[in-house]
Amino acid sequence: MGDRSAQEIWDTALGELQIQVSKPNYRTWLEKTLGFNYQDKEFVVSVPNTFVAEYLDKNQRSLIEKTLISLTSSPDIKVTFQVDGRYKNSSGTYGTEPKNLPTAQTCSPRFNPDYVFDSFIVGSCNRLAYAAAQGIAQNPGHIYNPLYIYGGVGLGKTHLLHAIGHLALARHIQVICVSAEHFTNDFVKAVRERKTDEFNSKYRNIGMLLIDDIQFIGGKIQTEESFFHTFNALHNANRQIVITSDQPPKSIPLLDKRLRSRFEWGLIADIQPPDIETRLSILQAKAKQREVNITLDVLEFIAQQIKQNIRELEGSLNRVVAYAKLFLTSPTIELAAQALDNISSKESKGASITPGLVIEAVADSFQLAPVDLQGRKRDKDIALARRVAMYLIRQETNSSLAQIGQVLGDRDPSAVTNACKRIASDIKTSHRLRRKILDIQESINPQTKSQKH
Repeated sequence: MGDRSAQEIWDTALGELQIQVSKPNYRTWLEKTLGFNYQDKEFVVSVPNTFVAEYLDKNQRSLIEKTLISLTSSPDIKVTFQVDGRYKNSSGTYGTEPKNLPTAQTCSPRFNPDYVFDSFIVGSCNRLAYAAAQGIAQNPGHIYNPLYIYGGVGLGKTHLLHAIGHLALARHIQVICVSAEHFTNDFVKAVRERKTDEFNSKYRNIGMLLIDDIQFIGGKIQTEESFFHTFNALHNANRQIVITSDQPPKSIPLLDKRLRSRFEWGLIADIQPPDIETRLSILQAKAKQREVNITLDVLEFIAQQIKQNIRELEGSLNRVVAYAKLFLTSPTIELAAQALDNISSKESKGASITPGLVIEAVADSFQLAPVDLQGRKRDKDIALARRVAMYLIRQETNSSLAQIGQVLGDRDPSAVTNACKRIASDIKTSHRLRRKILDIQESINPQTKSQKH
């Protein structure tokens, strides 16, 4: 088939894709693509630059191929992305960026291909930062300038920074993304080699500046002075500035007051540790991305172990999967507990969470008295609460089956085993019960409780 036929097919495909992806993503990644050629089951899509090619190849290939297969009835169609020379050194290709922004140069920063907006899991802990990052990526230099994002280690600050950078490069905006330490080293080298004019030209004549871990420059007087003037030059020219830190501007030790004031000009957005729902969503997304078959109860177990750091959360998933491959078995809760034993500090956790604490939390959740769970009543609600208590004591403490049975009315260890198996089975089919148990686990974890006060 010739070029005209490929373009006709691609026009139809774009109509389908426009419905399946968000409007900003369509405008950024697909709107300027063309159907270049379709021959021998290979469909070549022409794209404006290598950044669009890399993004589509990594993040949208499967969707595009499925769409083309549906339109062409060819089950073996393969898509390749080819950079169209007509777009080289062009600017303003993608709509709404400010006029006269410096265009991307040949030597562009390399952003992590996994750190894009599509792969960022949004929850109540990070919704403001995510929305603000998307906003300035679509309309740089105008709405929040600077955008200042702060939060603990491993919560997604760098992910958002790189996601913004990906869109900037796709829109032909010259962008610099460096850590504050790198900026400092560049400045010191420029002073030593008497190349401050080159340094100033590099950092002040760009379309966007992304600075990671700005707290590093606190107390470095000359570096602060240089960054102060760089900030002013960019801000006065409506060039977008995005800054990340592990703390808000007012809390950075020894930070120059003029810089602190400027950091507070735009929008300050914090990222909090993810809640249980967000942690679970992250694990589900990572498991899907890695094409790992892992059940929801195992993912929930992992989500309960790691609460403060998304990188550690992903690392825990990788560890569990590696253990499963090592032992040639499917991931189970028992295997996950073994894999994460040292990471999650089970011994200290077991010592701090007692059977009595679990019983009180379960009774409170079911609006019962602890004595109801420890007695002989067999009402439907009481029996369910008792089974949940047995299951959670088994999960959250180091108590033996005999000890669990003893604190819940001198019941036989086999009764405890049966109760735990029944709850483990029920939570696979009952979202309401699973949600209730997750809420109870959150309430009895000392670390989580301390954060809420």
